[in-house]
Amino acid sequence: MTARPRLVRSVPYWVLVVGSVAAGGVGLWLTLDKLGVMTDTILDGSATGVEVYVGQSWAVLGSILIGAGLIGLAFALTLAAGASLVKRAEPVVVVADSFDDVDDIDDPQDDFEPATAEGVTADEAALDADVATAADEEVPPAKS
Repeated sequence: MTARPRLVRSVPYWVLVVGSVAAGGVGLWLTLDKLGVMTDTILDGSATGVEVYVGQSWAVLGSILIGAGLIGLAFALTLAAGASLVKRAEPVVVVADSFDDVDDIDDPQDDFEPATAEGVTADEAALDADVATAADEEVPPAKS
């Protein structure tokens, strides 16, 4: 049994962590890029409406992605803390001292004889059927 918690091997947990980091990284890049372009073009006087007004919308989207990434990382941290508080059940190992005692067990199937509808056991019914078929067959006379 390993000492690592199961959360370390959990694929959905790692998808949450990697997705959150990716969303935050893309959001940070998008926000810094658009705000940088907007600032440069406004300061040098060459700003157009597309750079200013559309750049603001892209910067807001980038900020939303940063927030989503931070919330995802907070969820991942909460899951990791919760997983460390939950104690896992240890497996129980049963070791048999001897298998000699198995022969002493009384099997209820040993004493079982199935009965037919007339109350005759199956073995007696089979014997009666063999006798009836033998009586129906003609036995050829013995040659001397």
